[in-house]
Amino acid sequence: MLSGLVALLGLIASAAGVFGQGEGNPVLFTTLRGQQVQLQGHGLYQYDSVSGAAQQIGGDVVTLFIGVPVLLFSIFLAARGSLRGRLLLSGTLGYFLYTYASVAFLLAYNQLFLLYVALFSLSLFALIISLTTLDLKELPAHFSSTRSRWPVAGFLFLIGTFLIISWVGRLIIPPLLKGEAPTALESYTTLVIQVLDLGVIVPIMYLSGVLWLKRSALGYLLVSVVLIKVVMLSAAISAMIIVQAIAGVAMVVADFVMFPIIGLVGVGMLAFVLTNVKEKIVAPPISTLPNLERNSL
Repeated sequence: MLSGLVALLGLIASAAGVFGQGEGNPVLFTTLRGQQVQLQGHGLYQYDSVSGAAQQIGGDVVTLFIGVPVLLFSIFLAARGSLRGRLLLSGTLGYFLYTYASVAFLLAYNQLFLLYVALFSLSLFALIISLTTLDLKELPAHFSSTRSRWPVAGFLFLIGTFLIISWVGRLIIPPLLKGEAPTALESYTTLVIQVLDLGVIVPIMYLSGVLWLKRSALGYLLVSVVLIKVVMLSAAISAMIIVQAIAGVAMVVADFVMFPIIGLVGVGMLAFVLTNVKEKIVAPPISTLPNLERNSL
């Protein structure tokens, strides 16, 4: 029920963002730090910066046309008792939780504020319930133990390191040393996305990779969920970059290539993991059991 509500409300919120842009021109705005920033000036995101509105519209496109259908599909599979479906459901709920936590805390207040709060809360509790329905003790038995684990772990370590370099090395430290505010701050008061990425996503990336290598039950769960989120967010960021470019925001050329590549590699890694999942655990034949157990049987 909670996941169904997330899908319904996510459909409404993302559709409003994509189709509720209105008409108008950007408005010049002076920030608390005295910087001049252009606000969107029209539509649902009229009080957000031109760059921020473009990013949100790009994210709405992915949520509307990919996120909601994938969530509905995973609900269908999970309801049929599919383990892949339950893992896909948890990962997709993780995407919705991250997305609407970002929206609720970062976007300028608009008419859908309560909807954003509801999506944040519903996604959180639906994810918690989804994770608790998985039996961690039996989870390793559903995965093949013969394939190499380093490609997946290495990919997660690489993404975590990339986020640290991008946010800390490029965005935060240089202006911090100069006593200035990051240019990406624009009309906002703090770096919400960077808080979530550096405080939550990066540690989960490293933890998932380590536990995956150790064949930990929690590692199997985290890797499945994290890879689904990586794929979905890569698609969202790619769409954000395209919409920003259309809106006239100056973009780094490398970003047009990097995030689609991350998404494609993520799809390959996710397929690698999910194809290893066995829906049912087949008990070993009697002849492979120890003599004592055969006698007791």
